[in-house]
Amino acid sequence: MSKAFDLVVIGAGPGGYIAAIRAAQLGLSVACVDAWTGAKGGPAPGGTCTNVGCIPSKALLQSSEHFEHAGHGFAEHGIGVSGLTMDVARMITRKDQVVRQNNEGILYLFKKNKVTFFHGRAAFAGRRDDGFELSVSGKAEETLHARQVIVATGSNPRELPGVPFDEQRVLSNTGALAIDAVPQRLGVIGAGVIGLEMGSVWRRLGAQVTVLEALPDFLGAADQQVAKEALKAFGKQGLDIRLGVKIDAVEPGQDGVALRYTDAAGQAQQLDVDRLIVSIGRVPNTAGLNADAVGLQLDARGFIQVDDDCRTTVQGIWAVGDVVRGPMLAHKAEEEGVAVAERICGQKPHVDFATVPWVIYTSPEIAWVGATEQALKAQGRAYKAGSFPFMANGRARALGDTTGFVKVLADATTDEILGVHIIGPLASELVAEAAVAMEFKAAAEDIARICHAHPTLSEAMKEAALAVDGRSLNF
Repeated sequence: MSKAFDLVVIGAGPGGYIAAIRAAQLGLSVACVDAWTGAKGGPAPGGTCTNVGCIPSKALLQSSEHFEHAGHGFAEHGIGVSGLTMDVARMITRKDQVVRQNNEGILYLFKKNKVTFFHGRAAFAGRRDDGFELSVSGKAEETLHARQVIVATGSNPRELPGVPFDEQRVLSNTGALAIDAVPQRLGVIGAGVIGLEMGSVWRRLGAQVTVLEALPDFLGAADQQVAKEALKAFGKQGLDIRLGVKIDAVEPGQDGVALRYTDAAGQAQQLDVDRLIVSIGRVPNTAGLNADAVGLQLDARGFIQVDDDCRTTVQGIWAVGDVVRGPMLAHKAEEEGVAVAERICGQKPHVDFATVPWVIYTSPEIAWVGATEQALKAQGRAYKAGSFPFMANGRARALGDTTGFVKVLADATTDEILGVHIIGPLASELVAEAAVAMEFKAAAEDIARICHAHPTLSEAMKEAALAVDGRSLNF
């Protein structure tokens, strides 16, 4: 006999678990189904983000940054360190503990909000007049009935054609987060967020890291001025980033991986590495949903087709996060999940994709929201730009981290903020002020007139806003 719910959410990643909780808050009977299994065999809700993405990568980035500071940065503070070592196994254990705490936190939130959780893989079994039947395959087989369904099954790493992940030599983000010893030579294919973050972790711990990127431009989605500053900073750190590369062959062996590629000048090259991280994008995780059973349409790449409100082609079925159009970002999925839960309950929420922030947690951190300068030029939009360097910020000097700047772009006539781009210390935190300002259609003058605490990194935002009008006070 099936168990009936107002809503069943398939997937407990950021989009799924947040949607389930919000729907339960609004009075619906809600179930959430997720197949992710932890190291000890139990449920591990949180999706890629919690288990092999956002959370564990930040844990390793923090550990490796501490190590680098101890080895290279403490001396100028008068702190002497001798016999510095890195226990990689302990670092990985701490990362796993952080992940497990997040898994347990989500299970607690389900219990608190009366969301029924099923540990298993859900698939559509068919339609009924008043909803949908779903089968759950796990330790116990279940049949669920739902009036509404939200699909939030996330994404999987894209493999190189003919080169499957073995997570020993050829690594996805999963394997990159579980390397058991610092490799002497690490190769990375793809200079995107995952490639740069994981390359930074292992470079800090002593690996010789080479990053191969197919595109001729570095960080093409970022503002070009920011990308140029980042490439310079990473080069100084020792990341060997090679652009305009065409991969010709990848040959895993017992002792490493041999890569043959053509460089930007058209010359044949070979690179031998101990481990290879492949980070060339992600694909929607829709295999196994049995979408045909309910007439759910997928496009040629496996994405679920939705409208602007995340409605699919089947009334009563919704989809959010990495399985639909738009950026594959955890916070974007969360906002969609909340919005769908509220729409199901008759509310009229709005998600503005133009104010979704982007962050790369390298050092320096990179964050932005809104339009880049090159995009505004392509649109023919008249704009003003103001920037302020962290080297002129008192708090950044005290931190000993003065790389980068804040850049504000505003409409030439109305002064409305069109984009904010940050490279430097704690850019991930500073970008929130910019997102809030843009949501409220603030002008650069608005930020310029707000009193910011001193000394703080946030003063760089105020100064950049002042610079839009050519009146920065500290530079």
